[in-house]
Amino acid sequence: VILEVLRQHFPEHSILAEESGQYGATDAKYLWAIDPLDGTTNYAHQYPFSAASIGLLIDGVPTVGAIYDPFHRELFSGALGLGATCNDKPIHVSSVAKLAQSLLVTGFAYDRRETADNNYQEFCYLTHVTQGVRRAGAASIDLAYVACGRLDGYWERGLSPWDLAAGVAIVEAAGGIVTAYDRTPFDIRSGRILATNDRLHEELSQTLLHVAQIEPWSWLKP
Repeated sequence: VILEVLRQHFPEHSILAEESGQYGATDAKYLWAIDPLDGTTNYAHQYPFSAASIGLLIDGVPTVGAIYDPFHRELFSGALGLGATCNDKPIHVSSVAKLAQSLLVTGFAYDRRETADNNYQEFCYLTHVTQGVRRAGAASIDLAYVACGRLDGYWERGLSPWDLAAGVAIVEAAGGIVTAYDRTPFDIRSGRILATNDRLHEELSQTLLHVAQIEPWSWLKP
């Protein structure tokens, strides 16, 4: 249904979707990045934390986003320069300025058991020095919650453009900031993201860069 609507209204635009692949050039000026079911594992287990995520990249920059959570009947949307909303009511990032007072969220990559490039140690350390770290299993909703101030920051690796495009646009439209871990410009194809309310961005970035990684826990493989 999403593809049908987009092709009807924007036949010249390119599309990159998790379920149907690529349509048109990925370096096109206008590229829609779509995840029709973000949080698939949650959905399969009847855990009510999934969403449909639709983002528009203009010249490679996440610019417009819409995320719909049908379980909670919440539609998050936003566009750079135009602000962000939840069910048509304006939203804004939180004002928390200290990591010790923050509530964060993250996720774990599919290959976390095999690679040393995981965030287990980051998760443990940040759980210790913040008010808590959540792991919900749907990147789009994680970003939406940062945008509306329910969460103060989000970091993750191993993601795809369709996981991030809509949420990045909404966070930035709501006054937040999105970069790489080291605060260099965000690259949606890197699979890595650091998104915060801006006030604690530097402190969280520095913390992530100084947490030592641990080796893959091969002995825990199922």
